[in-house]
Amino acid sequence: MLLSELLKEIDYRVIKGDIDIYVGDICYDSKKIKKDDLFVAIIGFKLDGHDYIDEVINKGSRCVIVSKDIDIINDITVIKVDDTRKILAKLSMRLFNYPQNKLKTIAVTGTKGKTTTTFMIKKILEEAGYKCGIIGTTGVYIGDTVYQVNNTTPESYEIIKYMSLMAKEKMDYMVMEVSSQALKYDRVYDIIYDYGIFTNLSEDHVGMYEHDSMEDYVKSKAKLFKQCKCGIFNIDDNYYGDMISSSNINTFGYDKKADLRAVNMKLYREGSNIGIILDVDGVVRDRFKVSTPGRFSSYNAMAAILTSYLIGIDNKYIKKALCNFSVKGRVEPIYVGDDLTLLIDYAHNGISTKSVLTTIREYNPKRIVTIFGCGGNRSPIRRYEMGEIAGKYSDFCIITEDNNRYEEFSDIVRDILKGISKTKCKYKIISDRKEAIKYAIENGRKGDIIMLIGKGHEDYKEIKGVKYPFDERKIIKEILREINR
Repeated sequence: MLLSELLKEIDYRVIKGDIDIYVGDICYDSKKIKKDDLFVAIIGFKLDGHDYIDEVINKGSRCVIVSKDIDIINDITVIKVDDTRKILAKLSMRLFNYPQNKLKTIAVTGTKGKTTTTFMIKKILEEAGYKCGIIGTTGVYIGDTVYQVNNTTPESYEIIKYMSLMAKEKMDYMVMEVSSQALKYDRVYDIIYDYGIFTNLSEDHVGMYEHDSMEDYVKSKAKLFKQCKCGIFNIDDNYYGDMISSSNINTFGYDKKADLRAVNMKLYREGSNIGIILDVDGVVRDRFKVSTPGRFSSYNAMAAILTSYLIGIDNKYIKKALCNFSVKGRVEPIYVGDDLTLLIDYAHNGISTKSVLTTIREYNPKRIVTIFGCGGNRSPIRRYEMGEIAGKYSDFCIITEDNNRYEEFSDIVRDILKGISKTKCKYKIISDRKEAIKYAIENGRKGDIIMLIGKGHEDYKEIKGVKYPFDERKIIKEILREINR
């Protein structure tokens, strides 16, 4: 495409050069630049793309877009704009021929529940006969292909490229998690969503590396609903009022004012399976069996049910999807026998560990056996917290490796023990994670719930800079073969 065509409907100033030149692709990462790529210099959290312009010119780029005054003596085209991040989104949308017009789009934001809610909606849509792609924490899913991503919400160029791939694969819907960082730094700029969902807010992401205040966090999240045709909100959340900027407001929750309200929720445990039975009233009046545990699952389910209702999906498809549902690494059940429950979860800090273990305690297990470790080259405070929380809410703990990275396992364990020693919980240290899992299964008692936490959807373990294959689902299958269970 000609640069002049890409630049249509964009405010810009030509600093030097010719805009009637061929552009092969758009790139914002100097390491990935190719000949004839248009380079967009983005100012990031740590790096500034303007510092790498000489590098991209040497690699064959003939045109750059900047937001700073720079001195370039090379014979290339230089375009100046006010905000390169926003322009990257606009250019990408034009390059890929506006794929958002070829898909129905659903965005999910909030502190917790984004991943589970997106996969619930995906399963419901597929039960109803639609094709659905996902962009989120665990990757990008397009048909049978999964692409790995570094962020919950990628940069705008990648998002729009994936949307284009979904359109080419004849997807009907795209469901995506939208993080507060993506909203704050305009990664989803210029995307208009058909539906936007708000799950909840808490202070998990307030800190020096994310949001310096709760006010900034709330403001960033609320930006999404200025880009949505239809808003779907958790009315029970304290920040509900800060989110509602959409003219088409739909609510769910336990509050009597909710459009879709929970009137009864009870836990169930059937053999090794646990979940909830949810009765709802309002725009949908029915009973749903949901195969994920705890009260928080009722909120995820209500978000998915209300969204599906607004789309026009029959309850029979919603029921079928929710009663046989799980998400990789999110209280994911793995069958190890009728008398024992094993769940894999991504909980890897004190807050998330407490949340999942207190939820599981409501099912009155004989014991909660928690297998966990902590990542290397991370704050020791997190390890103290993990040790104390795991010990406080478990009956027995098995301390094992996680992603040790460049630290020795013994040093990580020493920090964990400072926390767990504050509790009365019994524990065992087994450095090899497979052996730790094997020990828990072999010594499990009828009615136990084994919580395998920390790695969740990850399929590797990182040691000394090397990522070794380690998918806990495969590991458990190997163990069951070895012990003939």
